[in-house]
This record gives sequence, C-alpha cells and structure tokens, in this order.
Amino acid sequence: MASSAASGMRKAPSLEWRWVSTEEDDEEDRGGRGGDAAVGAVGRGGSFESEDEEDAEDEDEREGKKRLIRTVPSVDWFDVEGNEVSVGQQVEDTEEFDFGRTMFLALQTLAVVFGDIGIGPLYTFDVMFNKYPIQGEEDVLGALSLVLYTLILMPLVKYVLVVLWANDDGEGGIFALYSLICRNAKVSLIPNQVHSEKRMSSFRLKLPTPELERSIKVKEKLESSLLLKKLLLGLVLFGTSMFISNGVITPAMSVLSAVSGLKVGIRNTSQDVVVMISVALLVILFSVQRYATSKVGFALGPSLLVWFCCLGGIGIYNLSLFGPTAFMAFNPLYIIYYFGRNPFQAWLSLGGCLLCATGSEAIFSNLCHFPVRYVQYMFMLLVLPCLVLAYLGQAAFLIANPKSSEQVFFSSIPIGVFWPVFLVANLAALIASRTMTVAIFQCLKQSIALGCFPRLKIVHTSRKFMAKIYIPVVNWLLLVSCLGFIVLFRSIYDVGNAYAIAELGVMIMATVYVTIIMLLIWESNIVKVLSFVITFLFLELIFFSSALSSVGDGGWALLIFASVLFMIMFIWNYGSKLKYDSEVKQKLSKDLMRKLGPNLGTIRAPGLGLVCSDIVKGVPAIFGHFLTSLPAIHSIIVFVCIRNVPVPVVPQSERFLFQRVCSRGYHMFRCIARYGYKDKKQEHHSVFERLLIEGLEKFIQREAVELSLQSEDDVDSDEEPPTPVKIITAPNGSLYSLDVPLLADYTPSTEVIPEAICSTPQHDPVLDYAQNLELELAFIKQSKQSGAVYLIDSPIIKARKDSWFFKKLMINYFFAFLRNNCRRAIMLMSIPHSNMMQVRMTSYV
Repeated sequence: MASSAASGMRKAPSLEWRWVSTEEDDEEDRGGRGGDAAVGAVGRGGSFESEDEEDAEDEDEREGKKRLIRTVPSVDWFDVEGNEVSVGQQVEDTEEFDFGRTMFLALQTLAVVFGDIGIGPLYTFDVMFNKYPIQGEEDVLGALSLVLYTLILMPLVKYVLVVLWANDDGEGGIFALYSLICRNAKVSLIPNQVHSEKRMSSFRLKLPTPELERSIKVKEKLESSLLLKKLLLGLVLFGTSMFISNGVITPAMSVLSAVSGLKVGIRNTSQDVVVMISVALLVILFSVQRYATSKVGFALGPSLLVWFCCLGGIGIYNLSLFGPTAFMAFNPLYIIYYFGRNPFQAWLSLGGCLLCATGSEAIFSNLCHFPVRYVQYMFMLLVLPCLVLAYLGQAAFLIANPKSSEQVFFSSIPIGVFWPVFLVANLAALIASRTMTVAIFQCLKQSIALGCFPRLKIVHTSRKFMAKIYIPVVNWLLLVSCLGFIVLFRSIYDVGNAYAIAELGVMIMATVYVTIIMLLIWESNIVKVLSFVITFLFLELIFFSSALSSVGDGGWALLIFASVLFMIMFIWNYGSKLKYDSEVKQKLSKDLMRKLGPNLGTIRAPGLGLVCSDIVKGVPAIFGHFLTSLPAIHSIIVFVCIRNVPVPVVPQSERFLFQRVCSRGYHMFRCIARYGYKDKKQEHHSVFERLLIEGLEKFIQREAVELSLQSEDDVDSDEEPPTPVKIITAPNGSLYSLDVPLLADYTPSTEVIPEAICSTPQHDPVLDYAQNLELELAFIKQSKQSGAVYLIDSPIIKARKDSWFFKKLMINYFFAFLRNNCRRAIMLMSIPHSNMMQVRMTSYV
C-alpha cells in the first residue's frame, strides 16, 4: 500500500504557476519547497486548504513586486486519491478505427446536433421578404447574399470552428462556459469549492505559463472584482433564460411553418386548420418525449439524413430549372446594393435573415459526448452544402417567380414529390423541436448542479448513456408555453420575430464568455481575441437591434417569459448564497469540540450518525442542537456534504473526500460526496452508505500507513481560530453553554465496552499504528452493523425586520416558495423515515 501511494505521488502533477513577491521568492530559494516538505504533509488526515492561508497569499500578491514563478503544490490525501484514476482514463484515446461505429456516430450527430439548424429553409425567406417586398432580381440576390454569409460566419466560423472547442469535457452550452471559467478563476458567488477539487482527474486545465502573463492578470481582475463576478453571473442567467425561451419558440415556429405547407398542397386550407394540426402534433411530441429520448432516438438520424438530401436535391432541381443566376450572390457587393435600395426595410429584414442560423447554439449545447471532429466534419461535408443548395434553389425560384414570396420552400418543390417531402418536412420539424427540448434538459441540469436553478426531478432514460435525461415539469411547461405562443400569434411572421430575439440573446452571451475563455484559458493571441469579439459582437448587436424593432409584433411575449425565468434563477441563487453564508457564520469551532472531550459531553451510542448539511468546512451549527436535544450521540459521526462540482462526471473512486475531525478518540470525520452535473444522484441509501464506509476504511488505512512512516504525533490539519462561547437553546427553553460537557457529572466507564476500545485520550500518542488500524476498522464494522441514522440539517432563512421591502419579498416569500417545492440532494435517496431525523433552524439574514 505504501508503494502504491508513493507511485500515485510520482504521477501527480508537480508544477504550478503563481504570483509571489520578491521577498517570498528569495525565501523559497533558500529554504526549498520540494520533496520532503510536500511528502510531510501527507498522512495527517485529508487537508482542505486553509482559508487563512488563501487570504495570506492574496495579501502577498497585493504588496511588493510580483513575479510569476513555478511552485510545487502540496500533496495531501485528496491528491493521491484523485491521481489514481488519471492514467487509466487515457486508454480510450487509442481506439482503432471502426467504420460501423463511425457511421452510427455520424447519424446520431445529425439527429442530436443539427436538427434545429436544418429547418431554416422552411421560413427564412418568408420572414425576410415579409419585411422587404421583392421589387427586382437584385433584391433576391441581396437577401440570398446576406443569408449565405450569415450562414458562413455564425454557424460555421463562430460555432463549429471556435466555440465547439470551448466545451467542458464534452459538455456544451452557456453553463458549461461559465463552469469552465469558474474552475479557472474564483468567480463563483457561492465559495464552497475546496482546493483539492482542482486536482480531480476530470479537471484537465492548461496552467498559466511565464510567457503568457496576460491570462494571470485577467484572472486576478476577475477574482478581485465583485462587480465582475456579479456581471458574469447575471450574463449567464440572462443567456440561460433566453436559451430556454428559444426552446419554447423553436417547436412553435418549426411545426407551424411545416404544417403551413398544407396551404400549398390544398389551396383552400385555412389558418385555423394549420393551427389545430400544429397543436395536435406538439401535444403528441411532448407526450412521447420521455420515450423518444431513448427508444426512438436511433431512428432520427436516418430521418434527418433523408431531410438534408431532400434540401440539396430540391435546390439542385431549381437551379437546373431556373438557371444558375443565384450563384452571383456569393459576391458580397450585392449586400451593399440590398441596403442601398431601401436601407430601413433591409435593416428590418435582418431579424428574418438570422433565422437561417437558428440552431447554432443547439449545435454547441447538444455536443454531449460527440467528438468535436465528428460535428465539424458532418457540418462542413453534409449540413452546410445541403443548406447552401437549398437557399440557392429557393433564390433561383424567386428570381423566376418574384410574386411567390410566401411559402417559398413548399412552392419550389416539384409537384410529383410534394407530399413525400411535406411529410419529411413535418418529421424534421418534430425532430428539431425535440433537439431543442433535449438541449434545455441538459442546460437546466447544469444550472441545477451549479446552484442557479431550483432542484427538479430528473429522470435518466438510458442505462448506458447518462446524458439522456428527461425533466417532467419542464417538459409540460414547455408544451403549455409552445401552445400559448401558437394560439396567441398564429402566424410564423410574429413567432419568427420572437425567435430571432431569443437566438441573438444566447449568441451574444456565448461571444462574451468565449472571449473570456480565449484570454483566461486558451491564452490566445490578443489580435485573434480582438478579431473574434469585434467581428461577432458587432454583427450580433446589429442583428439584435433589428430583432428588437419587432418587439411589438411578438417579441414582447418572449421577453416577458424570459424575464420570469431570469427572476426565478436570480432569486434562487441570491437566496442560496445568503443561506450558505449564514450556515458558515454559525458553524462550530474545533476548539469547542476539543473542550467537550471525546464523548462530546454526552453518551456515545453504537451506530453511524450521518450529519448532512451544505457547508464544506467546519462543524455545522445543527450538530450543537443535536447535542443539546438528544441524550446520546452515535459512536461514529460523519459530517456529510453532498456537493455538485463543476465537472461533468466524478469518477467513483474520487466520489468521497474524507478528513478526520479532532483526534482519533472522537471518531468524527468530515466527508464530501462530490457529483458532477452529469452524474446520476438517485442512489439507494444502502448503496450510498456502503460506498461511504468503503471510502472511509480506505482513508483510514492510507492514513495509518503514512503515519507509521512519521515520527511526529498525530496533528490535526483542520485548525480554526477560537470563537466566542456558544450558547444554544434546547427545545424546552433551557440554555446550554458548549464550553463544558453537557453531562459534567458523567464519567465514562473504564470497563470493556466496544465504544471505548478506540477512544484514546486526546493527547496520548498512538504508537502502534498497525494495532490501532485493526481496532478502528473493527470499530467501524461494528458501527455499520448497528445501522446508520441520517441527521439532516434543513435551515430556514428569513430577512431581518429592518431589511428593505424587496429583500423581504424575495427571501420570505419567493425563495421560501421555491425551496419548499424543490428537491434536496439528500432527499433523492430513498431513506426510510425510521432512519432519518430532520431539524430546522431559522436564521435571519
């Protein structure tokens, strides 16, 4: 075991970069910070990095002359546990080429990633020419030139070639960008990330280099400015609300435009019939959404392949029938002519032009575990050529038939294949709707994991693929919202105006975050960064101004919907931060626990007590309430904190982090159970207990091996400064001071009792580590047989009486309503009521 631990240390990353003052640099050169000093830190229990040490480092960085130097990170138990799986995870990179698997992934990529962008030809020219009536051939060529270059710049250059590389271990979306930034800079407003999480094998980040000091300066600016932290959070909440709104508009726009083809096939079809059929199709779609996620998904790839072939084939047919004049639109001068003929109407039509790029964000959000290269190749070799041919063919049709500016796509279909293409178009519209719905499920799961959205029930629909999820509440909310938009507006023109606003809101936020990633993580050349942000932000703001001009035509409903979502996420995040800060302030100190003694001032009964709370460091205040209220406490106490860390998946071997609280005689441990935002958390309580105990035994065994190699006594590694005397009120109204044992006249028996075997005095050195290990493992086994009890902390926060009115409204009513109607992480496990004790403490903030 010692050799395995040593080999794990040799594999650990050994270098980091940080800013230090000149004096500190000189001192490190004299004293050295390598080998022995690092290894000496191991074996004293797992060590969460001290907050005082972090504050001291920040203070040093603000004083004196700074240099970017290379340092050796301290090695602790969490580093050793985390690095054990790092080598094994690299085996999959050398898989041999498999043609069958490649084709399967290609079809799946079509169905999951490109469904939304593939239906743009159904409505793009319809909405554009509704704002800019066709008066000549130049108008069609100018509009086509706008569409072509928008299609090249937005989906291809920005998303496929740049943004896709900003994925978070295969995960895409606006929250994945925010998560990536949070893991490289301390910008999260809920500071509950422990230092050792940065060593997790899922954290594969490029460290700063001496040659690129700009990224370090950007990091310091982000970490030191509270305004920038709030701004980043506000932007991600705004982007998420717009993305969810986009998911409401996409099904309405897609299905409504596809069903509108009936007006071409059956001339007397009324709009009421189109609306009723669209409503029926959406009800069916969302009713089978749970099953389509896993059961029908394999059939969607070939369906999309047929659809893209139809787009390309119809485009080629129209070009051969009406001539190649449309190819002149590749000359960008036609864009200038387009704006020169009628600048105001051309500007208004920009909102419709952007509809050709709707689905660009879905390409990134639905990335999941598809390799980036697959997505890029599929877009450039199949999707983009078919879309270009489709728009060229429609333009050729419009040049020959300038008065047929409504239902352009269906009007340009050859009569002999109209109904088969109509059916395929409706199927493609349903697939596009499903694509956005799945993307919203993934986005909300990420936001829930990062504490920016209330916890909801998440159903995993596949045993093999964890990314396939279904959120029932969100599914039905999207259905009701889609039906409301269709019934309210009834026309693709008004719905299209709202569609452009939602898409552009997400695009602008993605541009901002990718720019930060280019500066902070990629360390890109400043010329490339400026070129990216100036080009795309300028274009998106121009498109956005055009889309906002149509707020009165349909965009107002979307803005109201997005505002409600934004307020829900803001209130939840704000209340969660206040609750976390309140719990941190009320936590008990280590000095207080030492004064109580190993028996904690009460009787230690056999069994395992799992005290569940949300704080990472320190003893939660609820534990003091248990001591004053219960006549006995369990022989082994584990303070459990279930945390969602900003990585997609946490390996099972790295799930639990342990640390000993006080000395061995207390039998108290701290445990952090870490879950990524793609991990399945609905574990049975017996499975959770088994994994926790296995991790605890492994921790104790490693600790004993390292302690046997040291000559020092057991030293606590989680020191905290003394705190004032704590007075706790029991339920009966009595006041207790925790500075003295609660049962001062109680003297533990010196007879042979199982609980006392390992309860050594606090200051007695433990010399026989092997014997102590066997006794402690036997003690844990006996406690496990006695059963586990969950002591759950359910704090309630309320605004103080002197708080301003809006704070009282948000905390006492809105946040309380959200918290009472959402799920807790610990409640996801099926814990029997006989094994659970829940206590609520009210705190005023």
